[in-house]
Amino acid sequence: MDIKLWHDMFHLGLPVMEKILRPVLVYFFLILGLRLAGKRELAQLNPLDLVVLLTLSNTVQNAIIGEDNSVTGGLIGAATLLVINYITVRFLYRHEKLDRLVEGDADVLIEKGQVRKDRLNKELITLSELESAAHKQGFASLAEVERAVLEPGGTLSFLAKKPPPEDVRHAELLGRLDRLAREMEIVRATLTPPPAAKG
Repeated sequence: MDIKLWHDMFHLGLPVMEKILRPVLVYFFLILGLRLAGKRELAQLNPLDLVVLLTLSNTVQNAIIGEDNSVTGGLIGAATLLVINYITVRFLYRHEKLDRLVEGDADVLIEKGQVRKDRLNKELITLSELESAAHKQGFASLAEVERAVLEPGGTLSFLAKKPPPEDVRHAELLGRLDRLAREMEIVRATLTPPPAAKG
């Protein structure tokens, strides 16, 4: 076995403390950056948003690993990210106000069937992007949507319009009339005497 191969693979090119601090700094920078960029980035409403998120990870890669390409360095960096995320999530879970500050609040884009253009403008979402997101969730058009919410995590939630109470009552009455008509046919069939046999 080549000892140099093993040495190069696991030998750290940077001090351990630097390998831990780099991911921590990048982690908090990305949280702040994505918070300032808005929920739209997380929602990935168009190809541009997706490109930003994909290239963002590649852009900060060198900041996390530095000039160290060792397996040990990569494992330390990955472990640091997982640990800092675990600690942050647990901390925010216990501090609701701080969690809302970091994640933001949900934003109502459609309320009572009416598109709120001011909220779309604030989140930089076009009407066609909203329609496209509604189509992905099975709505033929925004006219079918009662409420649409852009959640703090970037998810778009749609709630369908319920039919008005009078439409529901009308459908129930029609159903009852159909049942009555079928029952009447059965009663008529049993009451009608069979035709007399000719002899």
